Amino acid sequence: MVSYEQIFRNNEKWAAQKKANDSAFFDKLAREQNPDYLYIGCSDSRVTAEEMMGAGPGEVFVHRNIANVVSNNDLNVLSVIEFAIKQLSVKHVIVCGHYNCSGIKAAMQSVDLGLLNPWLRNVRDVYRLYQQQLDAILNTEERYRLLVELNVKEQCMNVIKTAALQHGYLKNGYPVVHGWIMDIESGKLIDLQVDFIGLLRRVQEIYDLSGITTWRNNFG
Repeated sequence: MVSYEQIFRNNEKWAAQKKANDSAFFDKLAREQNPDYLYIGCSDSRVTAEEMMGAGPGEVFVHRNIANVVSNNDLNVLSVIEFAIKQLSVKHVIVCGHYNCSGIKAAMQSVDLGLLNPWLRNVRDVYRLYQQQLDAILNTEERYRLLVELNVKEQCMNVIKTAALQHGYLKNGYPVVHGWIMDIESGKLIDLQVDFIGLLRRVQEIYDLSGITTWRNNFG
C-alpha cells in the first residue's frame, strides 16, 4: 500500500514526466476540458476509469458512487449528467459496473446498514424487478454477476429517463448511452450492447420529457 508521503513524491514524478514529454502539457490542460465521454462508475478503489480506458486527462468526465447508481433523487449524479450533456456536449454516457462489487453484495444482505439502506435500496429494487430470473440461479456468485449486469442496464434506463438526455439526443443526435462491465479478474471491459434506441423508445412511452410529437416525428 502506498504511503501518504509517497503520493506526493509520485505526483512530482508524474508532473515532471508530463512536462518532459510535452512542455506545454499543463498550459493546455488548464485552458479547458473537452471530453467526449461521461463515465458513471462504482467508487470501488480497484476500478479506475481513465486507466482502464487508456484515456488521458481531459478526455473523460467521471462520476463515481457505490454500485454505480443513477437515482432520481440524487442531485449529485443528476447534476453531473446535466452538466456533461449541456455544458460539455459529451457524445457518450457510460454506466460501468464490475463483477465482485461490494455494493451489490451488501445490498443483498439481510442486515441493517444504517445510512446505506436508502442508497442500496436502488439495487434491491433491481433485484425485485428480476427476482424470478435471479432466484432461478442456484450458484450465488453467478447470481451476483447477473445482478451486476442487470443493475447496469437499469441505471442506463435511469440516465435515459432524464430530461437532459432526452433533450440532448433529440436536438443533436447524441449522447448515446452504453452499459459496460469491468471484469476485475481479467482486466477486460465488457460491452453489454445496450439497445439505446430501443430503450429510448420504451422510456418515451412513459417518461417523455421532450415532447412526444417531436419523438414520433423523428423516430416513430
